[in-house]
Amino acid sequence: MIGRIVTLLLICIICFSSCKSKKTAVKHRKKHNTERVVKVRQPIEEKNTKAEEPEVVVVPVNIPYSERVANYIKEYSDIAKEEMLQYGIPASITLAQGILESGAGAGELTMKANNHFGIKCHTGWEGDSVYHDDDERGECFRKYKDPKYSYRDHSLFLTQRSRYQDLFKLRKDDYKGWAKGLRKAGYATDPKYPDKLIGIIERYNLEAYDNEVLGKKVNYTKSDDSKISTYTVQPGDTLYNISRRFNLTVETLKEYNGLKNNDLAIGQMLYLHAVKNQ
Repeated sequence: MIGRIVTLLLICIICFSSCKSKKTAVKHRKKHNTERVVKVRQPIEEKNTKAEEPEVVVVPVNIPYSERVANYIKEYSDIAKEEMLQYGIPASITLAQGILESGAGAGELTMKANNHFGIKCHTGWEGDSVYHDDDERGECFRKYKDPKYSYRDHSLFLTQRSRYQDLFKLRKDDYKGWAKGLRKAGYATDPKYPDKLIGIIERYNLEAYDNEVLGKKVNYTKSDDSKISTYTVQPGDTLYNISRRFNLTVETLKEYNGLKNNDLAIGQMLYLHAVKNQ
């Protein structure tokens, strides 16, 4: 009788342990994430300053690359134009380098250090730094409190080093010459680096930002007689970048031109305002 009771107790213990194990497994089941969340605590500059909660930066990883690039351009194009005004580096080149070097803002180094151009510490760097695997393991890279300081450091990096001085003899709208000159001066070891920059510039029409800084009007016509403003579609144009250039929304641009979708053809003429009896 005692033996039977002991056997029953053992069976109950085994069953209880098994159920608990299954519940624990279910409780800790991993969920698939579609976003990368990075918490960054801003440094406290004064002793009496109240500590702030870490800023949470959410970067979607499930959106198309072209959309991420468009977001990047929208975020940093004004900074690139300002750097062009002050230091003479084409905004198209700066933006293209930022897109390429930072993975359109989603690269690991960019996320943890606001370093958009992969600039290493080098001798004499006294600012913050992080260690990141690049050509070698655990290399020292500069860290910035804000991305705008990364853009400024990029401008200083090029203007203050003698090996890049020939670049500043080029025309400010010669993005192809700048792309090839950067590679020749040793900025990158990748032999395809110039082609990558040129491809990004032409695909996303980044030379338009150079033209804005230089005060040029490109492919924008206005008839004195009819008072109708139009734009002729160029290679690489999208409704999105055209609408941004002329301070319109995509839907408004489609409405002005009776467009049912976002398809464009090279050479197509678009109205930039409402036209009667169209």
